[in-house]
Amino acid sequence: MHFDRGLSLRMVVLDTRSNLDHRDRECQDSSNPLNWSVQFTTTMSKSPDFIIIGAMKCATSTLHDQLAQQPGIFMSELKEPNFFSNDDIYVQGWEWYASHFEDASPQDLCGESSTHYTKLPTYPDTVERIRQSLPEVKLIYVMRHPVERLVSQYIHEWSQRVMSEEINTAVDQYPELIEYSRYTVQLQPFFDTFGPDRILPVFFERLATDPQAELERIGRFIGYSGQPTWEDNRDAQNVSTARMRQSLLRDLIVEAPGLRELRRLLIPKSFRLWVRSLWTMKDKPELASEKVERLEKIFDEDLKVLGSWLGMSRSCENFKETVCANSVNWSEDAGKILRPLS
Repeated sequence: MHFDRGLSLRMVVLDTRSNLDHRDRECQDSSNPLNWSVQFTTTMSKSPDFIIIGAMKCATSTLHDQLAQQPGIFMSELKEPNFFSNDDIYVQGWEWYASHFEDASPQDLCGESSTHYTKLPTYPDTVERIRQSLPEVKLIYVMRHPVERLVSQYIHEWSQRVMSEEINTAVDQYPELIEYSRYTVQLQPFFDTFGPDRILPVFFERLATDPQAELERIGRFIGYSGQPTWEDNRDAQNVSTARMRQSLLRDLIVEAPGLRELRRLLIPKSFRLWVRSLWTMKDKPELASEKVERLEKIFDEDLKVLGSWLGMSRSCENFKETVCANSVNWSEDAGKILRPLS
């Protein structure tokens, strides 16, 4: 029997093409999100190695910015893609999400920082979507004193015109102010899906007191081989700006860069400052003592579980002290000690 090696090779090529064509047809149904992970892995060489998943108002923007300055780390220019959380963004598909990492070098560690990923119950599908698409990803979760985080979120929501009520009223009307500070509620689905070894606990207070050590710790967790350096000149957002409410009219009069010279000539600085003050929260909002007592009772239940996961007692009263005085690592029982049912 004569064996035609050329014919055999052509048959192999045709068979391979047939298999690839079949796989392509399976992937072409972009309306099916289950196919997006297949498309992503076959068309993209880079995807996130780690994600900062929250919490909101815990210096995640500062951390994102600091990591972006390190050679060999590529952070998405859009700090919060919110791809896995927001339905209207998720339907844009993998091509849109992957485009945020296309400029990374092959050897870069890639990351993004979407605090929506730990906003239960607002975004219930996040964890499963991440699992389907990035099953090996590492996760970083930044926490801070829960009451202070709540107040900071309220200021942000006020500035974005999401909330206009006084803070003590808002706490009763917007449950997310409380829910986003219940850290074990947010973490439990990630523990159940990824396990504690893939989640790094970080605390705002430690970033504030010893940022270099925390950045090095984060670098070790994500597998960074370099020596990260915290840049002290990259300050957090100015407080007065954070307390300024959105306004197109104000921005036109006071902020628009294209009209800067015209403003200086025609509009006195005192008037511009007065206009800016009309949209600025003059003083930091204060919670009434009875509201603080109620909130601390809620958060202490959550912190009791968090403390057990970290192998130390934790409450609102001792939060800052224990965070700064002790090493922060998950205990052997992390995630196994379930939070109380809501």
